[in-house]
Amino acid sequence: MRLIIDHQTRYHYADVVRRSTQYLRLTPHSTARQQILSWQLELPGDATCTTDGYGNILHVLSLESPHEGILIRARGEVEIRDDAQEDEEHSLISPLSYLRPTTLTCPSEALRALAQECLPSDPTQADLEGLMARILARMPYQPGSTDATFSADEALASGSGVCQDHTHVFLACCRQAGLPARYVSGYLYSQDSSHVAMHAWAEVWIEKRWHTFDVTNLTCSANEHLKLAVGMDYLDACPVRGVRYGGGCEQLQSQARVTRLDGQQQ
Repeated sequence: MRLIIDHQTRYHYADVVRRSTQYLRLTPHSTARQQILSWQLELPGDATCTTDGYGNILHVLSLESPHEGILIRARGEVEIRDDAQEDEEHSLISPLSYLRPTTLTCPSEALRALAQECLPSDPTQADLEGLMARILARMPYQPGSTDATFSADEALASGSGVCQDHTHVFLACCRQAGLPARYVSGYLYSQDSSHVAMHAWAEVWIEKRWHTFDVTNLTCSANEHLKLAVGMDYLDACPVRGVRYGGGCEQLQSQARVTRLDGQQQ
């Protein structure tokens, strides 16, 4: 399956920003499963390309002159191979590193109880699928019900959430059960217009490789997913994250479009 991605992120500030730095994880790796046929970033200035500690391609965009807005655009064409397993040539750390809890995935009493309810001492793929179903039943997908600052515990307590929240809760439960699990950011192709193209899901290290678990869509298939970045949680893998000096109030607009070459689209 070939996909066309067009992702725009626009910042507008109430006042002039004196300088800013944006950390962009907007460039995917080519792997056995996803072949990047073309990819480009359109930026308002020069960016330094490097690799972060998780092996993600990272661009650092520094704007030293005053500005009132920023427009960032990522575009490309990708081929997803359904029958190929993901390789890990760009992975820089041991899977065991993904057992560590973070501020956003700290195992509260409620999360520990959920993990104990769904995951036995030696969890199987079926147990993890059951955990996904349980999380989605307790936290139905509801856009706008949370924001990027919500921890897994706060999202679980709220009773609803989005893909980021589902993933954080799932990660917290897996790590509590002794399973290395990591956060994945990327794009999703879907004919369901209620699901946005930007997406997050989890990967769990079992059977000596990473397995996909998309809680929001209750699937373990990555055939319609394009991986951008991985990390311990949202803060490590989010596509755009930055700091600025000045600017006052900020407005952020982000729109991603994923289109199949046969004409079906999201």
